[in-house]
Amino acid sequence: MKPKLKMRLGDLLVQEQIITEEQLQQALSEQRNTGKKLGRTLIDLACITEQQLLQFLSQQLNIPFLDISKRAINAKVVSLLPEVQARRYRALVVEDNGDSVLVAMSDPADLQAMDNLEMQLLPKAISIAVVTEEQLLDAFDNLYRRTDEIAQIAGKLEEEYAADEIFDLGSLTGADSDNETTVVKLLQSIFEDAVQMRASDIHIEPGEKSLRIRQRIDGQLHENILPEVSIAAALVLRLKLMAGLDISEKRLPQDGRFHMEIKGHKIDVRMSTMPIYHGESVVMRLLDQSAGLLTLNETGMPADMLARIRRQIKRPHGMLLVTGPTGSGKTTTLYGILSELNTADRKIITVEDPVEYQLPRINQVQVNHKIGLDFSHVLRTTLRQDPDIIMVGEMRDQETVEIGLRGALTGHFVLSTLHTNDAVTSALRLLDMGAASYLVASALRVIIAQRLVRRVCQNCAIDYHLSAQDKAWLSNVSQLDYSKATFRIGSGCQSCNGSGYRGRIGVFEILELDEAMIEAMRTGNPQDFTRAAYQSPNFTPLAESALKYLAQGMTTIEEVAKLVEDVSEIALEQGEA
Repeated sequence: MKPKLKMRLGDLLVQEQIITEEQLQQALSEQRNTGKKLGRTLIDLACITEQQLLQFLSQQLNIPFLDISKRAINAKVVSLLPEVQARRYRALVVEDNGDSVLVAMSDPADLQAMDNLEMQLLPKAISIAVVTEEQLLDAFDNLYRRTDEIAQIAGKLEEEYAADEIFDLGSLTGADSDNETTVVKLLQSIFEDAVQMRASDIHIEPGEKSLRIRQRIDGQLHENILPEVSIAAALVLRLKLMAGLDISEKRLPQDGRFHMEIKGHKIDVRMSTMPIYHGESVVMRLLDQSAGLLTLNETGMPADMLARIRRQIKRPHGMLLVTGPTGSGKTTTLYGILSELNTADRKIITVEDPVEYQLPRINQVQVNHKIGLDFSHVLRTTLRQDPDIIMVGEMRDQETVEIGLRGALTGHFVLSTLHTNDAVTSALRLLDMGAASYLVASALRVIIAQRLVRRVCQNCAIDYHLSAQDKAWLSNVSQLDYSKATFRIGSGCQSCNGSGYRGRIGVFEILELDEAMIEAMRTGNPQDFTRAAYQSPNFTPLAESALKYLAQGMTTIEEVAKLVEDVSEIALEQGEA
């Protein structure tokens, strides 16, 4: 059913006294210059808000006004209308009722778009709802995945390469090769889909009978299986060329990187290959350089912890460690600290492997093990460059640790990372790596341990009532009072791709070494150090910090349980020590 206005939109808005005649004439004059639709012109001129206009159209046309941001929409239903037409007509199929469909539009008064939609969606009848353009554009990006496109291109590529064909390296590297063009199209679709879904990593894994392409989104892997396993070699070969790797070497792992621009995003890709039984596995880490660096305020660190960290980084010398497993956000925190310290009166040098983000005014050194340019070698040279602040990407061996500690004792502020479970074990790990206890006690000032947990999607968040099992688990792991807590979960919507989660938030614990801890460290007594750390009034363990986020409705029991399971056994052992 095609809704129609009884009068022209502008005249109707004037008649209802929503805009004035002068505003209408101004908008019509502007419309002749820009070619935009009248409704959009009125919004741009601030004569009316988009919300007012759409509510007015909803009433006049007797059609519903939808909020699709909180609506779970089936991707198969959306695909009834191709993405090109959806974006052109600002329309989205949100329901399929068999013989009819519900289409959400940002301009239901566009009769030409309506005619084209009716032709496109035949034989189904169309019902119209109105929705904001901003929500439509977000839905396009979230719902029009590249999975079908990837499958179609993969099928075409398999036809071009017979399963038992030996790949001709010359033809693959030729710019005019039809095969090469198809490979490039497939890779472009894979990267576009990853950027669209905010993926941090892409995994390409050939198996015996299928090719797996997986994306890590908010820390979780999502899988797309292609039956065209024979195309894996062509994909890996093209990626090796892009990363400048040796295309003839398939027996050894290789690492490389390349840059690309996808949908307006400048992406730095770090690539690793590894030989596996059915070919070569490729993992690519995607760093969105156009997104910009997070500041300390944007890391999600609570205000009291932020104040303590800012007090610590004002010290002229000493060592600050950030610790946690791979993918816990350590580098983001370090860069946030460097951004605050990066002033004209400070000389900052970083030693990284690799350099992930380029920072103005900071001297960044890329480690190169092939030529002997390792952390300890660069760090020794760094100390002769008159720095105020030194950032070492990771404390990997005894030599690097001792150089860093001595640098912290000789008038430099040193920042670095460790792959340890929590803040308390980080200090003890330095001793295990062979560092002298008196050096650690004299130089180490603060340790930040962190994890990332998935955040409840704010578009579809609903209140959650704890089950008996949930209450039993909470009482077992925490003594906090949850009587006034607000527990929430995500019901699943197009914004979070039905997962109930969107984005992640950092969970932190900060250990500032006081006199008792320094004395225990100086004497090399790990039990006394652990006891002093857990008795410190300012120390809040990771698990307790995560439970506070749970009580605020920011994350779920499922996410907190994973973190607590990871750290609780060691924490309990240390607390009883």
